[in-house]
Amino acid sequence: MGDCARLHPRVYVQIVCGGTARRADIMTTVQGTMPNAGVRAHPVVHWTEGGENRCARWLSESAAPPARGVVIADDRTSADDAYGLACQGTALLWRGDFQNARQMLRAFASRADRQLRKPGKSVMSSPAAEVFHLHRRSQSQRARTLGALLVPLEEDYGIPLRRAPDIRQACAQAFGPGEGAAVASLRALLGVIGAHEWRTRGIEIASLGGRIHPHYGVFAPVRSEYVELVAAAPLPALSSLSSLAFDIGTGTGVLAAVLARRGLGRVVATDSDPRALTCARENLERLGLTQQVQVVQADLFPEGRAALVLCNPPWLPARPSSPLERGIYDPDSRMLHGFLDALGAHLEPGGEGWLILSDLAEHLGLRTRSQLLAAFEVAGLRVVGRSDMRPRHPRVFEATDPLHTARAAEVTSLWRLAVR
Repeated sequence: MGDCARLHPRVYVQIVCGGTARRADIMTTVQGTMPNAGVRAHPVVHWTEGGENRCARWLSESAAPPARGVVIADDRTSADDAYGLACQGTALLWRGDFQNARQMLRAFASRADRQLRKPGKSVMSSPAAEVFHLHRRSQSQRARTLGALLVPLEEDYGIPLRRAPDIRQACAQAFGPGEGAAVASLRALLGVIGAHEWRTRGIEIASLGGRIHPHYGVFAPVRSEYVELVAAAPLPALSSLSSLAFDIGTGTGVLAAVLARRGLGRVVATDSDPRALTCARENLERLGLTQQVQVVQADLFPEGRAALVLCNPPWLPARPSSPLERGIYDPDSRMLHGFLDALGAHLEPGGEGWLILSDLAEHLGLRTRSQLLAAFEVAGLRVVGRSDMRPRHPRVFEATDPLHTARAAEVTSLWRLAVR
């Protein structure tokens, strides 16, 4: 931390402590970067504390900019005062007990959820697409408010607060080596802790007879239906122990592993995300499948043709609001169309392309079945079979979810495609 007064102008906000407020100079930044940060430039968050101007690099996986105003808060700060500031866009840098910070975050969540439940314009009778976009907007606002509670981090990701857990390993796994003192959202750090626990324990995959260990930022196979569909679908007649298969956008490597377990002689698994590539390689090594599966960096397809080409793209044609949402949202269905349009050029004669896709987008009014079938047609593909499965995850049964009607009707399908 250091004196950043020469970098950015001052604004006046309130420092809230013990339920009272006093006036103080708070440094703000919109596009500032950390001086002397080496080859990597980081956004910087600025504040005034103890009469001194201070700054630290801003650590945010969502690429959200640093808060334009920061106040100091601790165990004496009331939840109502803190929440009011957060709603106005002012962040609170916590200097009290860490477990009390978690209690404060829960208080934020409770107040935010009450706001969402207030009577107002009814969306339940609105068109499904409008319900979806309103829901995403409200969830985005909720995330911004909850993200306003900040925690300081030391150079090695230690948290200099009472009763703080040791999250150094979790942060190093998520963000790489520390590069100086930082400030991060408590909500984001709790996500890092949860991801580290998942990575440590792994997720049991019945179809593999083993566990998959997702890394932070890599889509986790918590929904089993798409894995089960790949494990049960009839393999192309062309496939054999010497056949080659491609897994496009492999993520954790779970589907490539399933194909290898099913007897495909060689699988090439691709991804463009460095985190996913590392994650897939580690999982395949744990499962003893490195001789059968090669993980390569590629934007969709590797070179050559295969008897079977598999792709499980993000299911919803919408823009992700953070890198962590890239496994869910596919802007303008770019990955879907990229896969379909190039599939024919990467299939062996008589081979099949397997597309795994939920119809949730159809129930939300984001895509129609006729548009999907038309995309097959334009790509020169025909449907040779389809397997369906209804999801069993808990959100299907949450009647209070604004998207419940669509979720309750959702079906996940494995489309078997061939060149016309």
